[in-house]
Amino acid sequence: MAENKEKKAPEVVEEKTKRVYKSSKKKVCAFCADKTEFIDYKDVARLKRYVTEKGKILPRRQTGCCAAHQRELTKAIKRARTIALLAPKAE
Repeated sequence: MAENKEKKAPEVVEEKTKRVYKSSKKKVCAFCADKTEFIDYKDVARLKRYVTEKGKILPRRQTGCCAAHQRELTKAIKRARTIALLAPKAE
């Protein structure tokens, strides 16, 4: 009976591969870098960079703005929408 038993190779358990994340550069606030005093709501070309095609304001993690400038940017975009310089939010 010992002859009937075949020796099996030990099973190799594959280890889960660890994900390696690319460390990206920290985004720098464009308004701080330019030393902008305030964000002008009439500067439509600049404001359009911070709005999606559907009209939504991009979040801070995507824009790279600091918290103070992100709040100011939001106010400027809303003011521009109010006087129809920017298209309103698409529904």
